Parts: sequence; structure tokens; C-alpha cells
Amino acid sequence: MNDFSRINLKIAEIERKLRTLGFESENISAEEFYEYVSGETPTGDIVTLDEILISEHLMLHEIVEISELKKMNVIIDKQTITKHYPKVYEAHLTAMDYELTYALNNGDYGWIKHRLASNPLLPADGYNHLRGKLADKYEMIMKKFKAHSRSHNGI
Repeated sequence: MNDFSRINLKIAEIERKLRTLGFESENISAEEFYEYVSGETPTGDIVTLDEILISEHLMLHEIVEISELKKMNVIIDKQTITKHYPKVYEAHLTAMDYELTYALNNGDYGWIKHRLASNPLLPADGYNHLRGKLADKYEMIMKKFKAHSRSHNGI
């Protein structure tokens, strides 16, 4: 099975799971997915295609993120993240909400702890205008998942 066939199968699987959360994904091709996850990032994020494909949480995150960008009429390619950084962060927060909701629904509190600790939910310094714009959504996500996680082994 080639990578694009594998990606298409994973996209279809995750889209079904997203529908159970009430999320309707945009049509995402394997080529778009590959281009997006293998593109440059301003943060130097290094997650491989294989790491994403074997993690339903990361797959779910990327599908939501790409779908949200497509809803904003952003072209998906290797430069999407660097060209559309503010929009990407908006999509990232939406994707984190769905990803962590999925983990919560499945009792995967370790994943929630890991992601809240290792994934910056707000842009780096130098993007203060964007930080302010996204602060309310960030606070909502932190409250929602910190509250749930505290009751499960002090996450």
C-alpha cells in the first residue's frame, strides 16, 4: 500500500470518528494532507508523517486543522502554515478542542496531560496581536480540560 492510499484510509477512518463529535470535515485529499503535515512551520515543529498516521489523536487534530483552514478558503500546501500563520493558529485551537474532547470521551487522560504540557496553545512572543485575539478560546480550552483532568490523577 502506498503512502497516499494509507493516508486516504486514515482520513476516512478519522472523518467517521469526527462525525460522532458533531464535526463535518471538508473534503481533504491525501496529497493535501501530505503537503500540509510535511510543510515548514515557524516553530520548527517536527512530527513525522508516520507519527501522525499511527496516532488517532494526531490524525484527528490534523484533519480538523486542515478542514478549518479550508473553510477559511486557505489553500493547503507545504507553505500553508508559514503563509497563513494567524489563521493556522485559529484552526489549531479548534483542532485541540476536538482532539482533547475525543481523548476525554475515551478516558485517555494521559494524552490530555501530555498535550496540555507539551503543546503551546497560544502563539509565541512576537505575535501578541494574535495572542490577544485567541485568548478567550485558549482560556475556554484550558478551563474545560484542566477541570476534567484534575479529577484524574492530578493531570
